[in-house]
Amino acid sequence: MSVSSRLSQVFKSADRITFDDSSRIVIISDCHRGDASWADNFARNQNIYFQALRHYYDNNFVYMELGDGDELWENKTLREIIGFHSHVFWLLSRFFHENRLYFIYGNHDMLKGNANFVKKHLYTAFDEVEQKNIPLFPNVKVHEGLVLQHRDTNCEMLLVHGHQGDTINDRLWKLGRFLVRYFWKPLELFGVNDPTRAAKNYTKKIKIEMKLIEWVKNEKKMLVAGHTHRPVFPEIGEPPYFNDGSCVHPRCMTALEIVEGNIQLVKWSVRTKSDGTLFIDREALTEPKKLCDYCR
Repeated sequence: MSVSSRLSQVFKSADRITFDDSSRIVIISDCHRGDASWADNFARNQNIYFQALRHYYDNNFVYMELGDGDELWENKTLREIIGFHSHVFWLLSRFFHENRLYFIYGNHDMLKGNANFVKKHLYTAFDEVEQKNIPLFPNVKVHEGLVLQHRDTNCEMLLVHGHQGDTINDRLWKLGRFLVRYFWKPLELFGVNDPTRAAKNYTKKIKIEMKLIEWVKNEKKMLVAGHTHRPVFPEIGEPPYFNDGSCVHPRCMTALEIVEGNIQLVKWSVRTKSDGTLFIDREALTEPKKLCDYCR
């Protein structure tokens, strides 16, 4: 099935989430939370991510994760990932219990598309202190896509991971997982890039983006994706395809924020004061743009 057909399929079946100009939403993807080993790309940026997450929690944002939140191709169990990054899941759970969290699955956490897997691994988590399972995300639903719909303008925006229609990462994802887990993961230690991953293959990134933009043009809808790890923020008048980047850029992470009807691309990174003190800073990479201007 083509990328356009897959995206249209997801758009038609996706749950609609209404929002308005009072809403505060942050869109993040591609955290690739792992097992804290040398192969855990998230580990080097976990402090940056946690500070950003705490900022969004304290400032009443809705958190939307667009897939590949957890690295389930390189790692066999989600329990270990939750254990190593328990502080992150603790805070995500607080979002969830306040009805401020939505999960979308990607190719690297495709298992979350299985309701039985979600029930077994995400409803509860094992607490090593209490030596028992405690509620984590009880009855959570993990989506393939979501549609944000503005309450006043009916302007619609499709949120997906962006792997749809990419054969090895969509229909043949189990083959892709096998190659990554048993072949490319060991080779990464020696600096060999995995050619199946769009994030590490520039030509593949561009091809995927062109197909996503083609759907945007044909359907005249806004689209937000991750997958390629390449932030994209269009100008008014250009095809409204946005990409939130990833949490595993070298020394930084990127995100899309929707505040007061405006959308903006931001970066969180470690910076240095004049006295040598390190701090985590939020930097706007673009000027905020009115979402309704992209719907015209």
